[in-house]
Amino acid sequence: MERIDYYRDAIEKIIQQHAVEQNPKDADRVQVVFDRTRDNYLLLYVGWDGEERIYGCPIHINISNGKIWVQQDFTEEGLANQLVELGVPNTDIVLGFRSPYVRQFTGFAVA
Repeated sequence: MERIDYYRDAIEKIIQQHAVEQNPKDADRVQVVFDRTRDNYLLLYVGWDGEERIYGCPIHINISNGKIWVQQDFTEEGLANQLVELGVPNTDIVLGFRSPYVRQFTGFAVA
């Protein structure tokens, strides 16, 4: 359980960092969602720009069966790389946005 708690903290730290780095004029559109009960972690953009609806999910991570699944990653650095920098082993990170076949070539876990 200690390992999973560490993973939760690392994920939250990374998402908070990305939330803070947003343009200050867009700060009211940024929503951070941490659900530790179901282990789902998201960064969302929600709002309006005049008559245009703004909605997007640039970051979605969940923990399943002891592994971190990166479901959505629209960051420049790469969430998996940031997790590795925080001490998470490659073998515990799955690039869920990649097809199961392609995952074997990524250097991260396949499932």
